Amino acid sequence: MLDTGSYNPDILTCLANLSSDEVFTPPKLANEILDRLPPEIWKDKNARFLDPFCKSGVFPREIARRLMAGLEKEIPDQQKRANHIFTKQIFAIPITELTAHIARRSAYCSKTANGKYSVCDAFDDNQGNIRFKRIQHTWKDGRCVFCGAAEQEYDRGSELETHAYQFIHTENPEEIFNMKFDVIVGNPPYQLGSDGGTRDMPIYNKFVDQAKKMSPRFLSMIIPARWMAGGLGLSDFRREMLEDRRMRKLVDYERMDQVFPGVDFEGGVCFFLWERDYNGPCEVTTVCGDETIGPVERNLSEYDVLVRDFRALEILRKILLFKEPSLSDVLSARTAFGIVSNFSGYREQKKSGDIRYYATSPRGRVKAWIAKSEVKMNHESIAKWKAMVPSAYGERGARPAMVLGPSFVAINPSVCTQSFLFVCVDSREQAESIASYYRTRFLRFLVSLRKITQHTTRESYVWVPQQKWNRKWTDEALYKKYNLTRDDIAFIESRIRPMEAADE
Repeated sequence: MLDTGSYNPDILTCLANLSSDEVFTPPKLANEILDRLPPEIWKDKNARFLDPFCKSGVFPREIARRLMAGLEKEIPDQQKRANHIFTKQIFAIPITELTAHIARRSAYCSKTANGKYSVCDAFDDNQGNIRFKRIQHTWKDGRCVFCGAAEQEYDRGSELETHAYQFIHTENPEEIFNMKFDVIVGNPPYQLGSDGGTRDMPIYNKFVDQAKKMSPRFLSMIIPARWMAGGLGLSDFRREMLEDRRMRKLVDYERMDQVFPGVDFEGGVCFFLWERDYNGPCEVTTVCGDETIGPVERNLSEYDVLVRDFRALEILRKILLFKEPSLSDVLSARTAFGIVSNFSGYREQKKSGDIRYYATSPRGRVKAWIAKSEVKMNHESIAKWKAMVPSAYGERGARPAMVLGPSFVAINPSVCTQSFLFVCVDSREQAESIASYYRTRFLRFLVSLRKITQHTTRESYVWVPQQKWNRKWTDEALYKKYNLTRDDIAFIESRIRPMEAADE
């Protein structure tokens, strides 16, 4: 029989993650998510709850705990109350057979729903309402039509997990339990290795979209925050999320390890509450280390990406009022010369006709030489002066941050791999002016608003205004030009640390 006073298998607090898609939700976080639901739902004996990607069973367990307390007056008998809750109100779809056993043990206190020690004695089968069914991918042209998994990577035998999640491998998810749900809540798998494991493909967006198709009263999920400003193939998902007026609440953690101890996933994590019958602004709470900002009512669709901290939003608006051309308009594309980062046809010693070649390696920047004939494209830029900046720089949520790697002026003529972005100009003096601009906290702050992972693209510089390239740029000059207040400056400098000039 379920005892609300002692029903607390705290093993879930320290349970280690099994794999990259089995990131278990700590009980504290699960309860923070459930706290955002309206309190009256815990007194509704007809409300139905679904965790469609169940792992540790923490959501079914904590939902049961709340319903046991909320329905005590309406169903006084403890066993009848437990039977009603587990057979009529709580449902889950585990992601693997192993997590199915873990989830049943957490929710029912028994690895089988009809076992001797199960807190519910009304089930006549061993799965109960935590049902796992092994699903196969549906292949077409080497990809799964539902999740996009690569056939060469995930067409596996029965002894291995195929990561074909039941909830998203169907056109009609409501048919899994043949019912509608009031609340869909949980922590979906985050990604798949899509090209033989060489790239990580987001998959959490497919779970969000599928859940919305079921039109529950409330939907709440915890997902990576990369969708706010980037992510492979997430442009449509980001636009739909930002434009969805049913987004009621959003809680954003800049560091993932604040809620998932020991998990290293750049870009942070967030959870949201989507309410079917709501139409209005979203309450946004931002958590930066020990600091919690908000909740603040926001129009999420103000820009094409979400500025995570509303204090930064106020500064951005001031700068955009100047309506100046963007630095992204003159910044190079990635792989501007058609030379990929693992190119090996360079040499340490210069030969006649060679040009300077820049790349990166685990040991740092590579300065070498390359035959002009190796350059595949953009030949007109070879003999231009260039102010270069690395296209990747990661610090895993450090504050204050560097945001970008050190900028430098490339000697002329020169080329680089996809590891760098650059602006071409006609003189060394202009290139040095741009390099000084890269180093300002002002520029790196604006880049940080659109850069959520270590990778920086031309789009990351959309909000950076162009300047006149006839001087060395300093933060003091830029703060004055854009009429930033002491509070604005203090905020920028609390987020971005100084950068020294780099050698060629």
